[in-house]
Amino acid sequence: MIKWHTKKLHRWHKLPRNERYIAEEYLRAREKYCVSASARFLIMNEKHDYLWYIPGQGEAISALLLHSRQSLLPVLNKNKVPSPRFLYRFLVKVPIHAIQGLREDTEILETLMENQGYYADERIDYELMSLDKEPRTEAFNAGPKGLILRKPVAADEDSFFKLQAAYEQEEVLPKKAVFNPAACRLNMEHILSSERTLVAELNHQVVGKVNTSAESFTRYQIGGVYVRPDCRGMGIAAKMTAFFVRDLLAQGKGISLFVKRHNNAALKVYRRIGFVSLADYRISYY
Repeated sequence: MIKWHTKKLHRWHKLPRNERYIAEEYLRAREKYCVSASARFLIMNEKHDYLWYIPGQGEAISALLLHSRQSLLPVLNKNKVPSPRFLYRFLVKVPIHAIQGLREDTEILETLMENQGYYADERIDYELMSLDKEPRTEAFNAGPKGLILRKPVAADEDSFFKLQAAYEQEEVLPKKAVFNPAACRLNMEHILSSERTLVAELNHQVVGKVNTSAESFTRYQIGGVYVRPDCRGMGIAAKMTAFFVRDLLAQGKGISLFVKRHNNAALKVYRRIGFVSLADYRISYY
């Protein structure tokens, strides 16, 4: 057990590996708001990832900070946290590409980073959304006649890559980032081999795709929802996503996603399916 009586409150501490169950309890209690952090926690790399925490009253955590894959994911639970002084020494050795989490948590960490001379190059705000019940009937009735929804096969790889490349350039990459086709192909290979996926076929062509992007304790996070521009406005995204999340919900897990706040077309699709907004979400790139 952590010797809580020796831990100073309102100060960051590195969480020992054998005490990570306490971090799990903390994340589970807030899972809807931190699916990305919870998913990263479950696949932490023991050599390269880190956890820091602030002790609360009793045997509890009042704030958590996860480092994973050159990203910092704060789960601060609306706490005013002290400056993580350890970050200055840490960042000299390990570059940070992004901060990701609830907007209020990300803003707090951004300020703390600025106090140590680190400034974000770009901030992207999202709407965090959730679905825990059967999608609305109208979403299943959307889409053009002849639309086929199915799992991708080997013959779809080239078409899937074109959709994935377009999705990353349109929705994922920061403004200053340069698209890397090789990295995109590796990402696609990971999605096809490790994530759950669905494609939409129309007139014998793959015109849309959707996939999971993370899995936490009791939730799936979906992402990569993309329909070819010339096929938009036909209800394909709504029908494809509705069928996809229905199968995921049948496995007893809820669904989460985050979508850019200015992407009104996507927000309309998700609300049509039955997703509800939970909070503001942000990714800040460095």
